[in-house]
Amino acid sequence: MTAFPRDPLKKGCSLSKYRSPVPHELQAVRNLKNQFEDDIMPLSDRKCHTRLFHRKWKLADLSVLDRMKLVEAELDFAINMLRADPRFAETRRQPLAFLTQVQKDLRGCMDMEAHMHQPSGKVRHWLHKLQEAKETETVGCLEASAILHLFQILHDLQCVALREQCT
Repeated sequence: MTAFPRDPLKKGCSLSKYRSPVPHELQAVRNLKNQFEDDIMPLSDRKCHTRLFHRKWKLADLSVLDRMKLVEAELDFAINMLRADPRFAETRRQPLAFLTQVQKDLRGCMDMEAHMHQPSGKVRHWLHKLQEAKETETVGCLEASAILHLFQILHDLQCVALREQCT
């Protein structure tokens, strides 16, 4: 064991392109969110009992490994929810492709240490809350949570890309 922790990212890996995603990707996410709010939300009951994305702590207060673990779980959740409903397939296509690429890049950057990392209590609690929501909430609720919080997920991704500079 060394006195200085190893960098949790693989050598040669760079997530810096996610410090500020390209405008057309953000616009595609915005279009999806807007279309969902305007066309789907009013048609169904999407009330949730679990507030997944309302956390009492800041992502910047977590270790880099915890942030990576959290964003990996957020991306998995969002991607699965976007794939779950075929409505507005064309509107979902670009954001889904973008998030899938982000997920692939993030996983490619994580070394075994990051994958085996035992998350902090805060992250463990959030992961448990996510699992519990998947088991108890409706698909409509989960889909709404994922789509309505895509920009928070992207903000969390920016924090991962900034690493120690995230504030």
